[in-house]
Amino acid sequence: MKVQHALMLTAGLMLSAPVLADDGMALLKKNNCVTCHQAVKKTVGPGLKMIADKYAGDAGAAARLEAKVRKGGAGSFGSMPMPPQTKPSDAEIKAMVAAILASK
Repeated sequence: MKVQHALMLTAGLMLSAPVLADDGMALLKKNNCVTCHQAVKKTVGPGLKMIADKYAGDAGAAARLEAKVRKGGAGSFGSMPMPPQTKPSDAEIKAMVAAILASK
């Protein structure tokens, strides 16, 4: 009985585990963010490194960027608007933003 309980607990933890920041780059690709955001250079939108550089040292950047990804926005890097991203979960957006802010 103890083994079954341990297996059920382990399976439950695996299913409810948060998305890790390491998964952020894969999520950026999965959600087609890289169509407009390249690693370094500006294309349709700013490069990921450009975003990381702009917000380096800003303690509130992650929360603001997470909101911008969810709701969309424009004006930080030019007039091209970014559409709202409604498909990724909040945990996925958090992981994507963490990956962006860690871009070197």
